Amino acid sequence: METKMTLEEYNARKSRTYKMLMIFGMISIIMIFAGLTSAYVVSKSRPDWLNEFQLPNAFLWSTLAMLSSSVTFIFAQRNIKKGNHKNTSIMLWATFVLGCLFVFFQFKGFGQVIENGYFFTGSQSNVTTSFLYIVVLVHLAHLLGGFISLIVVIYNHYKQKYNAVQTLGIELSAMYWHFMDFIWVYLFLFFYFFK
Repeated sequence: METKMTLEEYNARKSRTYKMLMIFGMISIIMIFAGLTSAYVVSKSRPDWLNEFQLPNAFLWSTLAMLSSSVTFIFAQRNIKKGNHKNTSIMLWATFVLGCLFVFFQFKGFGQVIENGYFFTGSQSNVTTSFLYIVVLVHLAHLLGGFISLIVVIYNHYKQKYNAVQTLGIELSAMYWHFMDFIWVYLFLFFYFFK
């Protein structure tokens, strides 16, 4: 006897499948950053390691911007579930702006490192700052995916594709965005305390 799946059951199964794929993707990203931070730990034994290197304060500001962007994304999700499209739009755009602010402060941090006489590449570079440069750039490359998904969510929101019961796109984008936030906080604390 063949039973037909209801629309709700189909949507629930689709949601679980997409979320599971997202989790597998996030696990692979965790492995990348675990490898990079492990290499950082091993490299501390090198004679050219800079023990006096201080993380620039722009990275603290970028961390606050990233955490704030996760909060605005949470509010966007709550507003779409309440059917409040105007507030959802405001929160999605706030998330985008705070994400851009995060990127701005990341590059400002690079500038502060150079102003302090340290370089990331070339003959005047050292392993400590090169590691910082690579790890931050790898995070920014992955965050680009978050920006793309956020732009798609904003576009779909204006096309009225989300409502109180259809939020899968926003949920997936938010999952990835919060994950990138978590990764950055981990990296920031790692670089700040593991000197």
